[in-house]
Amino acid sequence: MDGGRLVGPVHRLSFAVNREKMFDKVLIANRGEIALRVIRTCREMGIKTVAIYSTADAESLHVRFADEAVCVGPPASKDSYLNIPRIMAAAEITNADAIHPGYGFLAENADFAEICGEYGIKFIGPTPMQIRMMGDKITAKSTMINAGVPVVPGSGGLIADVKEGIGLAKGIGYPVIIKATAGGGGKGMRIIWDEASFEGQWNMARNEAKAAFGNDGIYIEKYIEEPRHIEIQIAGDQYGTVCHLSERECSIQRRHQKLVEESPSPFMTPELRQKMGDAAIKAGEAINYEGVGTIEFLVDKYRNFYFMEMNTRIQVEHTVTEEVIDHDLIKEQIKIAMGEKISGKNYIPEMHAIECRINAEDVYKDFRPSPGKIVSLHTAKGHGVRVDTHVYAGYTIPPYYDSMIAKLICRARTREECITKMERALEEFIVEGVKTTIPFHKKLMKDERFRSGNFHTGFLNDFDLGTED
Repeated sequence: MDGGRLVGPVHRLSFAVNREKMFDKVLIANRGEIALRVIRTCREMGIKTVAIYSTADAESLHVRFADEAVCVGPPASKDSYLNIPRIMAAAEITNADAIHPGYGFLAENADFAEICGEYGIKFIGPTPMQIRMMGDKITAKSTMINAGVPVVPGSGGLIADVKEGIGLAKGIGYPVIIKATAGGGGKGMRIIWDEASFEGQWNMARNEAKAAFGNDGIYIEKYIEEPRHIEIQIAGDQYGTVCHLSERECSIQRRHQKLVEESPSPFMTPELRQKMGDAAIKAGEAINYEGVGTIEFLVDKYRNFYFMEMNTRIQVEHTVTEEVIDHDLIKEQIKIAMGEKISGKNYIPEMHAIECRINAEDVYKDFRPSPGKIVSLHTAKGHGVRVDTHVYAGYTIPPYYDSMIAKLICRARTREECITKMERALEEFIVEGVKTTIPFHKKLMKDERFRSGNFHTGFLNDFDLGTED
C-alpha cells in the first residue's frame, strides 16, 4: 500500500460539520482526475482515503496521494474498476466506512449501491431505488410526467416491434429519434427522417443497444431540431429538501459526447432559469432525491424545454458550477451522505466559467484516441484558471480507459472575459508526446458563432477545424 499527502484550499459551505457523523475513511471506486479530486476534498475534511487501481494505473497520481491504495486487478475495466467483489474486498481490508463512486464505472449501478449497504458501507450517492428509477429512461420519463415536468412527446413505454414504431412515428410526426432505454453516450440512438428508413435504423439501434447494454429495449420521441443541451445541477438531503445550483450549457458536443461546458448558459434568461430550476426541483422531489445530481434538458429555439434524463452522480463538468457559485460539490456530496441538512437555497451564477475537456485525441484524424507517454507537460496558470488532472510529465496514458486527461476551467466576470482568458490559457497549456484536443479548443474560442452564443448540439457538424500546422 502507498501513502501521500495533498493539501488544497478549503471551501466553506452553508452548514456546519457534525464531527460525530464524519466518515473516518472513504474508498474511491474510480481512477484518474475524479479520484484525485475526491481525495483533495476528503483531505480537507480530515477524512482518510483509499485508492483502488488497476495494474495499468499503478503510477497514477490518485494512487500516490491517497492514504492507502489497493490493486484490484488487471487493466480491463471489467476485471478492476467494474469488479464489485474485489472493490468490496478492498473496502473491507482497509476498514473503509464509505465509498465514493466518482462518475462512470459503477457510479450509477444500483446493485453496487445496494451491496455497499449490505456490507454496512455508505454509498456516497443516491439510494439504489433512486438510481434504478432514473437509470431506466422509460421509468424516468413517466416519473417526470407525473411530477409535472415537461417531456418530449413520444411513446409511453418500450416499442414492441417495427410496425408499432412506424405507427407511432406517423402520429408524432417526423423527424423522430429512437433511443435505447438502458442507453447512454449516444449508443442505441438513431434519428429517423422518414418512414422509408425506419426499419433499417430500428434494427441498427437495437443491435447496438444489445451489444452495449445487454438490453435491446427501444422507445421513440419527437426529434427536436437545433436543440440546446442545458442541464440543472441539483442537491437533495435525506430530509426531503431539494435545491438547484443553476444551469450549465453543454451544447458543444461531438457524437453526443460533451467537449465544452459553461455556466451560465448564453441562451438563458431569468425567466427561463426560474422555470427550469423549478422543474428540476420538482424532478428531485418526485423521487426524494438524496445527493447531488443533474437534470438534463433539451431546449428548443423558442426556449421550450423538455426533460431528457437525470444523472444520479457527480458530473465531469461539476467544476464550472463550483466556480460560479463558490461551492465544493464533492464536499456537498459527502456531507449529505453523512446526514447533514442542506440550506435549501437556490443559486444564481455570480461569475462566468467555461470548461474545456483536454482529451488525448488527434483532432485531425477524426478525434482518434492518442494514448502514450507524455514527454513534457506545462499546464496553464494564473488568476481565474483551474486545471484538474491526474497526469504529469513522464506519465504514460493507458489505452484502456476514457481519453480525457485534464479539464481546463477559466472563470471571469463576463463571458467575453472568460473566453479571452481561455484563449490565453490554451496557449500556455502544452502537452508533448501525445496528441490532444487543445487545437480544437483554440479554434472554437475564435469562432464567431461560439463567441456570440449562437450554437446548438449540431454545431460541430459543419465546424471547420482546418488543417494541422
